[in-house]
This record gives sequence, C-alpha cells and structure tokens, in this order.
Amino acid sequence: MNPDLLSASRSAVLVCDGAMGTQLMLRGLTPGECGMRWNEERAADVGAVHSAYAQAGCRVITTNSFGGTRTMLGRHGLGDQVLDWNRKAAALARAAAGGNGWVFGDVGPFGDFLEPLGETAEDELLAIFSEQIGALVEGGADAILVETMSDPAEAAIGARAAKSVSGLPVAVTFAFQKSADGFRTMMGTSAREAIAAVLGAGAEIVGANCGTDLSLDDYVALAEELKAAAGTAPVILQPNAGAPKSTPQGVAYDATPDEMAAAALRLRGAGISIIGGCCGTTPAHLAAMARALA
Repeated sequence: MNPDLLSASRSAVLVCDGAMGTQLMLRGLTPGECGMRWNEERAADVGAVHSAYAQAGCRVITTNSFGGTRTMLGRHGLGDQVLDWNRKAAALARAAAGGNGWVFGDVGPFGDFLEPLGETAEDELLAIFSEQIGALVEGGADAILVETMSDPAEAAIGARAAKSVSGLPVAVTFAFQKSADGFRTMMGTSAREAIAAVLGAGAEIVGANCGTDLSLDDYVALAEELKAAAGTAPVILQPNAGAPKSTPQGVAYDATPDEMAAAALRLRGAGISIIGGCCGTTPAHLAAMARALA
C-alpha cells in the first residue's frame, strides 16, 4: 500500500501530471465549454488523458475538477452537478492512478473576490470549497490540491476547507508573475507572504503552478524563492511549457520535452519535491521529465 502523499513527498521526488484542458481540446472540447461536463458525457476521453499521464511516468494524477465549485459550475447553469461531477472526476483519476499512484483532488479559484473587493463572505466561501472537496474525497482523492491562487485569503480558506472536510494532505499552489522585487501574484502578494498564509491555514505542501510570461529559467528562480519561504514543508512546482507566444491559431507554448526535462532536473536541484507541468504540457513532456528525474 502506498504511503500517504505527504510522507512520500518527503522521501523522494514525485512526478505530477500536466495540463488537462488543452488535452481535452485536442479531443474536441471547445473554448468556453465546461470541461467538467466531460466527466459525465465523455468519461472515456478524460480517463484517456489521465492514463496517458500515468503511462508517461506520472505518479500523481490530478482530477478534472478545476472549475468544480458551485460558483464556477453555476456560470454554465450546472451548479446542481457539484457533488456528482466531482465524485466522478475523482473516480476517473483514481482508476488511472491505480495502486501505485496518488490522486490530487483539484480545486481552482471560485471565480470572484472576497469581501470587501467582492460580495462573498469568508464563511460562504468556506462552504463553497467544502462542498466540492467533500465530493472529491468521496470519489477517492488521496490529497487535495488548491491551485492557481492569487489571493492568499482565498487560498487559506481553501486549505481550511480541506482540513475541515478530511484528514488528507493539503497542497496549495499560487500563480506568479515577475516583478521588480521577485515574484508576486496578481494581487501583489510575494512568494514569502503567500506561502506563510497557507502554511498558517494548515497546508502541508506549498508551491506554484502556471505563471504569467515566465520562462523556464524564471521557474527555477521562483523555485528558489518558494523553497526559502516553505521551510521544511515539501514544495510543488508545475511550470508551463515555457512562456506563452501569440500565433494566428492562438496562444502557444513551445518548450520541447527535452527542455522541460532539463528544467525538471534544475527544479530537483533547487529542492522541489513534486514536479509536474501546467499550460502547454503534454504526456510527451511529462514522459521526458519522468525519465530525467528517474
């Protein structure tokens, strides 16, 4: 039987999976369509993406539930599907991960701002996150990943919700951009401030995913900031496949699998415990990274 994800991340570098949305788009998901609908209507396609990452060497598989809160699903008129579709998201990832991997129950931003910038109170957001997380736990998640956060207060509530619902390990990641004095979230929060906020709320694994216009060199520099801020907590980093570029067909990421593999080795050298990919990454990228890290 696998140890829990937190214990495993303290003893070895784990490979997490890569992008889900772009992989579903290759299978026909249209821009603006609710990707979680596929957990119900095209479960085989979602499972195929998970399986491709597992076969690439990823031991941590992330559920297709990034927009799975009642508020985000409500934008598609699907708020009543929170429990069912999150359970199914976790079950699909569980099937692909098998007995030798772990499932991250994925929780993204709830889509608005907390008071006073927005109209959502802290206790209301706690209930919103708790509803989704409870369903992910019921579906078979081994840990909860609260990801792509900008507001440390929202991220902290996500961590608190996860801890209130289950005793599973909790990871929280932020999206950063470069600034004159290091890396900051869209809300202007430094890496040190962001990590401190979620560690204080109960997160055991901390780090970053995605990022605005960050090169692979930037992600390595960010890794060093995150590691310094995290203390003894394991750090997770899921970089994009390089900085995005505009093309006639839309935004593209052009880092090759070999370039991502080289970056993964540098991230391991910086002390990162869980290494995966975000926007633009594919099973081919993750396979190269897994081979390099092995």
